[in-house]
Amino acid sequence: QVQLVESGGGLVQAGGSLRLSCAASGRTFSSYTMGWFRQAPGKERDFVAIIRRSTYYADSVKDRFTISRDNAKNTMYLQMNSLKPEDTAIYYCAATNNYLLQYRAAGYEYWGQGTQVTVSS
Repeated sequence: QVQLVESGGGLVQAGGSLRLSCAASGRTFSSYTMGWFRQAPGKERDFVAIIRRSTYYADSVKDRFTISRDNAKNTMYLQMNSLKPEDTAIYYCAATNNYLLQYRAAGYEYWGQGTQVTVSS
C-alpha cells in the first residue's frame, strides 16, 4: 500500500515556474513506477511524465518539465518551467507496481489528492 501527497501547486503567470512534490509512504518506494498526470475541467486525466529507470514526457511538456525522484526521501518532483495557460489543471501523482510501462491513468493503482496549478496569461 502506498499513500501519496502532492504539494507545490499555485497561481503563476505565463512563463513562470513551479515545482511540485509528491511525498510517498511505504518502504518500497524505489520499486514503483511513478507518474504525474493532470486533469483540466471537462477533460480526461492525461499523462504528463513518468519515471522508472528512464523518464518519459508528453509532447506538450517536453523540454519544459522535468520529472525526478529521490528514493532516499520517498519523494518525486515535477519541475515546471515556461508555464503556459494551457498547463492549468489539477496535477496528480500516481504510482504503480505494474512492470509494463503505463501511459494511461487506468494503469495506476495509487493516487494523491491532487494539487491545483493555475497559469494566468
